Amino acid sequence: MSFLTQLQALTNKSTAVVNTLPTQHHPFQLSSFLKQSLILSSIAVSVMATNAIADDDRFKGVKITSQKLTDNVYLFTGSGGNIGVSSGEDGVLIIDDQFAPLADKISAQLDAVHQQSPNAGTTSSKPKYVVNTHYHGDHTGGNSHFGHAGTILAHHNVLKRLSANSDIPKQALPVITYGDSINIRFNNDTLHVIHLGPGHTDGDSVVHWQDSNVIHMGDLYFKDRFPYVDLKGGGSVIGYRDNIDTILHTLADDIKIIPGHGDLATKSELRAFKHMLDDNINWMQQQLAQNKSLEEIHAAGVPQQYKDWGWRFITEKKWIDTLYQDLSK
Repeated sequence: MSFLTQLQALTNKSTAVVNTLPTQHHPFQLSSFLKQSLILSSIAVSVMATNAIADDDRFKGVKITSQKLTDNVYLFTGSGGNIGVSSGEDGVLIIDDQFAPLADKISAQLDAVHQQSPNAGTTSSKPKYVVNTHYHGDHTGGNSHFGHAGTILAHHNVLKRLSANSDIPKQALPVITYGDSINIRFNNDTLHVIHLGPGHTDGDSVVHWQDSNVIHMGDLYFKDRFPYVDLKGGGSVIGYRDNIDTILHTLADDIKIIPGHGDLATKSELRAFKHMLDDNINWMQQQLAQNKSLEEIHAAGVPQQYKDWGWRFITEKKWIDTLYQDLSK
């Protein structure tokens, strides 16, 4: 239990005791209970304020950088999921928006690239549309900022999961949702937004600029590293792999691929990622067929060629845990 949670529990307990005191109880004792409750509440508020300041400090040094992919399409990187940008005569559309404290920096970078976009004219750099590839906060944190002026689109399940969080304001929620797919005609291109079923989560979308030959994979692609499969969020290891296989069959060989995390990629690099998933799934299935315990599987480790695919968030151990939990069902 976190320090803040403990404080809140103590505060609730103190308040409950005050409410059950007899009305004729000694006023000094009642006052002491009230003081304790107020002190604990003040500490809790102070901790929350400190956490908010810490969040701001965490992103203070983050720089939003842009990479031009075509005349109208850009890749933004910073902290969190990669952002895809369409900028041109129709205005600006973004795919994902990272963390809330970065919204002003993202807006400044959007303004800079939009001023350089051909045929942008007098159109605003404020996004008209925001597409969320899934519900995680490193991809949707800026919704509350960009949702004031823009329309947010996402799969049905993204709205469902974001709506379940009472801390998320109304303007941060998708207002247009879809099932399998939706097309957006914008800046002389067609963006085909596709949902293929459970993978990273149960609400993943990929966005394919059909004329520009660019695709944003969301977190269905972590370049050169083990992916995060959110099993509690409806994700599936097998579904993740199968979705990538489906996508690979539709892509041109020279396509530019924006991963959810990592540098711009090629089709061959995405195929290598899919082969990693194949090999690791087959390896885990073999371990399970031999009735190996999780401890024994940890001791053996993943196949040697994938030892360096672990990273800060998804270590080799955590990846093994994910494979074991999902494939042993």
